[in-house]
Amino acid sequence: MSRKTSKNNDLLSSVRKDTSPKIYSLLVDLVNDNREDLADLVLKIDYLLEYSSSCIRQKDFEEARESLSKAENRIKMLEMQKVDTEYIRYLYDGINNKCK
Repeated sequence: MSRKTSKNNDLLSSVRKDTSPKIYSLLVDLVNDNREDLADLVLKIDYLLEYSSSCIRQKDFEEARESLSKAENRIKMLEMQKVDTEYIRYLYDGINNKCK
């Protein structure tokens, strides 16, 4: 069976330009393990982290805390499925420290 890449998978091709290389690598691993449901969850977490960061830049700390809480819950779901969340956790911690 061939390895799925952005050339032969719709999910990967749609997010290749928008995600960081480490997130994309995690997505490729999940898609190749036939866990596209978890790959979708990673994309949602990535979006929530970007949104939280944007809220912090705009000084909307309440909205940032709310979206960080949602991201935390989804990260815990990934950890229960034994997904490597080291980089996602690193991003989360960095954004959470900026939130007052």
